[in-house]
Amino acid sequence: MEDRIRSNGKYNFRKNMPLYLMVLPFMVVFFAFTVLPVLMATFVSFTHYDVIQSPQFVGLENFRRLLLEDNLFTLSIQNTFIMAIIIGPVGYLLAFFMAWLINELPRKLRAVLTIIFYAPSMSVASFTTFFLFFFSNDPFGWLNSILLTRGFIEEPILWLMDPDYMIPVVVGTQLLMALGIGFLSFVAGLQTVDRTQYEAAYVDGIKNRWQELWFITLPNMTPQLRFGAVMTITGVLALDPSGLMGFPSAQYRTHTIVNHLTDYGSVRMEMGYASAIALILLLIMLGCNKLFQMFLRRVGT
Repeated sequence: MEDRIRSNGKYNFRKNMPLYLMVLPFMVVFFAFTVLPVLMATFVSFTHYDVIQSPQFVGLENFRRLLLEDNLFTLSIQNTFIMAIIIGPVGYLLAFFMAWLINELPRKLRAVLTIIFYAPSMSVASFTTFFLFFFSNDPFGWLNSILLTRGFIEEPILWLMDPDYMIPVVVGTQLLMALGIGFLSFVAGLQTVDRTQYEAAYVDGIKNRWQELWFITLPNMTPQLRFGAVMTITGVLALDPSGLMGFPSAQYRTHTIVNHLTDYGSVRMEMGYASAIALILLLIMLGCNKLFQMFLRRVGT
């Protein structure tokens, strides 16, 4: 590294030019499809914009209206966090626990089980269709049919319309599809841990598998744990159960921030207001991710 730093301590950009050229294609794509849309949405959030007419600057009016007058947005935040508090931690721990168990199996069996557990997250539309049949409100829905046949209920339950059942149904279906990309990163991360560290740890006094997990496995998997945390937080806060519950859901029981964003951005075409919602959702995601990263720094200590 010394040859890349000038004698006066400044970074030598000329000698690092090949590195910048290799990173350039990714940076161009990242800026065009990630950074630029965020900057544009931030600008539009301070305007009244209906796509047809030119944006009109309104300052903080969208945020004032959103935070002080829009009761449905407050409800969407409440619904999102109620489901996220359950789905996020449970889904994250479930993904890691299943990856940990699978890691102990022979290589071929491990590969087959990884595909089986990851499959639900690969085709969300297919599994949503399955759940629509499973939780159908009529007597011929699979779950109602089973419960009626066994005598557990006397009339069909409106799983997708009764407010008492809607959130549990969404939480349950999302947990069944929780083993996504984060799960794959955990499986891959477990393969990178040096086995000799376990032997040395037992010599140093490690007495059981839980101590082995906390002091050896988890510290070695910090990058994968952080990546899984980012994917989990993004997924649960961007939850959109409208494919299962319809839009809008009955009594807005499962109305989430993303549903509210879709309503104003795609239905009402109030793009300034929708951008304000998107910006607040981004800040919530960044804040939750920061808190989780602070927790991960304590792993293994």
